[in-house]
Amino acid sequence: MKQEALRKEIEHILENSYIGPMATVKRNMPHSRYMTFYHNNLTLYTLTDKDTEKMEDLEKNPYTHIILGYEGERMGDAYVEYEGKVSFNESAELKKQLWSNQLKQYFSSRDDPNLIVLEIKPLHIRLMNKKGEESPQELEIT
Repeated sequence: MKQEALRKEIEHILENSYIGPMATVKRNMPHSRYMTFYHNNLTLYTLTDKDTEKMEDLEKNPYTHIILGYEGERMGDAYVEYEGKVSFNESAELKKQLWSNQLKQYFSSRDDPNLIVLEIKPLHIRLMNKKGEESPQELEIT
């Protein structure tokens, strides 16, 4: 599959599958938790509380592995493996863009001082289980 078509497939999955496990390293072992992701181009964003174990993990090691797309309906569902580097973004504008009323169960408002955006820049992105294609297929990150 050509890179342009591969990117479109990956972006389609990112657009339609926004909940998936995010792995960090805790005490030298992988640790995963489900997160909700938003994307702009190939950069992922997720909101979290500053006072969480994942924040401690990421302060020690800013690299993560995320899986998005597998719906579990059958063998062969395409999904994305995403390896990236996390930075912490406190932009009020970005928080406003990503805010939803569902977050009220965790935060008082989008101005809550404990709310932070994890911004994840891709290092490697692979499309897995694409029918009719060899798997995995890696997107060239420029």
